[in-house]
Amino acid sequence: MILAGKRLLITGVITKDSIAYHVAEQAQQEGAEIALTSFGRVRRMTERAAQKLDPVPEVLELDVNNPEDLASLTRSLDHSWGRVDGALHAIAFAPEDALGGRFLTTPPESAAQAFQTSAFSLKSLATALAPLMGSGSSLVGLDFDATVAWPIYDWMGVAKAALESVSRYLARDLGPRGIRVNLVAAGPLGTVAARGIPGFERLADLWRAQAPLGWDAEDPVPVARAICFLLSDYAQAISGEILHVDGGFHAIGAPLEYPGPAAEPAT
Repeated sequence: MILAGKRLLITGVITKDSIAYHVAEQAQQEGAEIALTSFGRVRRMTERAAQKLDPVPEVLELDVNNPEDLASLTRSLDHSWGRVDGALHAIAFAPEDALGGRFLTTPPESAAQAFQTSAFSLKSLATALAPLMGSGSSLVGLDFDATVAWPIYDWMGVAKAALESVSRYLARDLGPRGIRVNLVAAGPLGTVAARGIPGFERLADLWRAQAPLGWDAEDPVPVARAICFLLSDYAQAISGEILHVDGGFHAIGAPLEYPGPAAEPAT
């Protein structure tokens, strides 16, 4: 029960397959009281997923790019809870023309949309919640290792690099208030959003072949547990960190079964 008594806001729940859903489920098992966010066409899907949690959490309206929604979120949580002990930022989006090998042809407005929704939104959520967060509070974001360029990920990869930088600056500015900011860089998981990325299976195959611990793209539980750890008091001195939960993939420079140099031609 490492989250006993905590009040946590969880964004990004769409279906039971969402990473955020498993975080919400794990957080409840660890003793937390949670609330979810959603908006627009997917809100009904979020509400259906919420019905499978016990107890059923409230679903609050939040388009993270809408200043009115952010202000309303602060008021709603202040009224219902009076404080927020932690939050999960599981928000990302890039238009279709910013993914799938279209890096060189992506228009600037699509790249800007990927940045605003996937990276700047961490700052937006943080500033909306900071008035309700005290010393010991924690903000955790979902990342995908942005230190290298990936096939098909394109401008979402650039947006994730920005997210990593945003998290460090937030850690700097919110640290004096006792608020921690960290990211979890997960391996590829078979969520609805991920499967919408053209060529997703190519990334999943890389992990299956190369992660020293192995990798199950259908099992989000290890990622959910790591996020709950960062939301807990056990991570009280950790901020500005990127925790890789990827089976060790990020530490390996070449496939484990590297074939070795090509044989010298016969003479």
